[in-house]
Amino acid sequence: MEMSLLFFSQLNMCESKEKTFFKLMQGSGKEEASTESKIRAKEKRNRLSLLLQRPDFHGETETSRSAFLAKETRISPQEAQKWAESFDKLLSHRDGLNSFTRFLKTEFSEENIEFWVACEDFKKCKEPQQVILKAKAIYEKFIQNDAPKEVNLDFHTKEVIAKSITQPTLQSFDAAQSRIYQLMEQDSYKRFLKSEIYIHLIEGRPQRRTNLRRRSRSFTYNEFQDVKSDVAIWL
Repeated sequence: MEMSLLFFSQLNMCESKEKTFFKLMQGSGKEEASTESKIRAKEKRNRLSLLLQRPDFHGETETSRSAFLAKETRISPQEAQKWAESFDKLLSHRDGLNSFTRFLKTEFSEENIEFWVACEDFKKCKEPQQVILKAKAIYEKFIQNDAPKEVNLDFHTKEVIAKSITQPTLQSFDAAQSRIYQLMEQDSYKRFLKSEIYIHLIEGRPQRRTNLRRRSRSFTYNEFQDVKSDVAIWL
């Protein structure tokens, strides 16, 4: 009787040791898993921190907005008032050109001023190869059908450019640039002078972020065929 009790007592002892061993092993596994998960979590936090520090992640940071507004407020009301004298004076002033471009972006028609600026840059080309490359780039970006920033030109003007693009000259885009200039002068420029962007400038008030609104592009060059084409537009 005593021996049987001793026998079962030994079995219980073994079972207890095994249970203790498995518990220790499970605890160690859980501890390792916990440590690994902590390391992964830390790595994720580090990656997120680096991502948040990237300027392009924020789009427009508070610092960039403040810097932009500070730049805008440096334009004196007296200088801004001169832009109302003529469209030429607006475009000949760097801040005037920037302000007008920002206004066109609110109407989703910035391709007009971008084309005009591209033409101005094109006429400064010195090397024949540079003339060919830039002319092709302007044609593909602004002129050809379904161009990413196609400007509003009549069929005849586009055809003339298309035929001359293989052997372009510094005057290849003059007619198109003149027409886009007239469109902006007769349409967008007048609205710019009445816009919140311009009014804030002449009143010396800090600029506010402008809500973008899509404007119907119902106007065409045909509306301005009576405008003289020999206007001196580049002074």
